[in-house]
Amino acid sequence: MKTISALAGIAAALILVGPTSAQDWPERPVNMIVAYGAGGGTDTLARIVADPLSRVVGQPVVVENRAGAGGTIGAAAAADADPDGYTLYMMANGHTVAGAMYASLPYDPVADFQGISEVASMPLVVIARPDFEADTLEELIALSQARPGELNFASVGVGSSQHFAGELLAETAGIDMMHIPYQNTPEALAAVLSGEVDMLVEVLAPMLGQITSGDIKALAVTSAQRHPKIPEVATVAEGGFDGFDVSTWYGIAVPAGTDAALAEQINAAVSEALEDEAMIAQLGETGYIVQSTDPASFTAKIGSEVERWQQVRVNAGIDQL
Repeated sequence: MKTISALAGIAAALILVGPTSAQDWPERPVNMIVAYGAGGGTDTLARIVADPLSRVVGQPVVVENRAGAGGTIGAAAAADADPDGYTLYMMANGHTVAGAMYASLPYDPVADFQGISEVASMPLVVIARPDFEADTLEELIALSQARPGELNFASVGVGSSQHFAGELLAETAGIDMMHIPYQNTPEALAAVLSGEVDMLVEVLAPMLGQITSGDIKALAVTSAQRHPKIPEVATVAEGGFDGFDVSTWYGIAVPAGTDAALAEQINAAVSEALEDEAMIAQLGETGYIVQSTDPASFTAKIGSEVERWQQVRVNAGIDQL
């Protein structure tokens, strides 16, 4: 039988070691939750990033799709996971939009997560059919002033990131535009090309081929800088709205309560993986800008983005779900 002093020594050792120390991570495969279905943009990016990350950490990084309810099922699973470094969450900017859009969630979109690092971003574009009367944001503003209340824009649904980005653009630039929701990007694009709606606000990737072919035209990009794939298209900021910067972004987060030293170790591994040249080239072909950040700044971004979209929702009169 162990003596009381021996048992006390074992307990003290367990307290010092903790459930997972930064020194021994990872000792087994790491799970990466994606809150959307297989084959989608977030899933594809996660699998591309998981490959070099697996090599860096010396263990498989396994992507797990937990789709449903606008990404909130996967987010809830990530929030409820043990904070031991073995559950990563590939967070998309839709996570922060959901935080503004849903009146009640089974998790706190800010407090229940610790940011590790941003991974990649991509701007949205405002596109129109080739014969639309405006070619630039400045011309769009003038057209809105000449035709008050007549313009509209499409997105892939009420409460989507694209919807919120369009509302923020309209508010910032003083453009009077009505939102017309569609089920998916092909439907929304078909409506633009047929003249059913005037414009579409969408992420760059699915629009890139048709922009470069001239089948559609881009009036503006929403990122702070012009995009290297369409350098001729000016930013919203260049149209006279300094500081306007909206992108669809992705980053890796872990459950709140993760040890700070472990979070830093995961960050170092992610940062090293994001230097993989083959991965950068592969993502760059579809329009992603790869970037890494520190845990503190990414955690702060999660909070500031939820606040921003909450304000956009209120200003645009969008009802919560």
